[in-house]
Amino acid sequence: MKPIHILNGPNLNLLGLRQPEIYGRETLADVAARCEALAAELGAEVVFRQSNHEGAIVEMIHEAREAASAIIINPAAYTHTSVAILDALNAFEGPVFEVHISNVHKRESFRHHSYVSLRADGVMAGFGTEGYLLALRRAVSVLKA
Repeated sequence: MKPIHILNGPNLNLLGLRQPEIYGRETLADVAARCEALAAELGAEVVFRQSNHEGAIVEMIHEAREAASAIIINPAAYTHTSVAILDALNAFEGPVFEVHISNVHKRESFRHHSYVSLRADGVMAGFGTEGYLLALRRAVSVLKA
């Protein structure tokens, strides 16, 4: 099985520092370590990446076309704005899982729409950083089926 790529959008590099009342105190490095440990337990491998730049995320998705068996993506604010990320995901042939740390449906109305959900095979929202682990378990399950 090729690695599962876990891609993260803008401001997630500030996880643990930015609005901890919403996103918690765990850092992105903590999340990456937890995902790597779970992947090893499940017999999988992950590639964990983050960018604040939309074009860089599109490039990551393009690279995943050849290098990944699945994508788990937290596009952050680009969830609500990026047709470019949606188009890139539509060109990826494997499963895609969307993750949001907060429950976006309980927040401002502009956060209720997700372009990424139009392509996602599953969405985890409101589970905190545990959502990454839930998505990873599901991705491995789908890939092994």
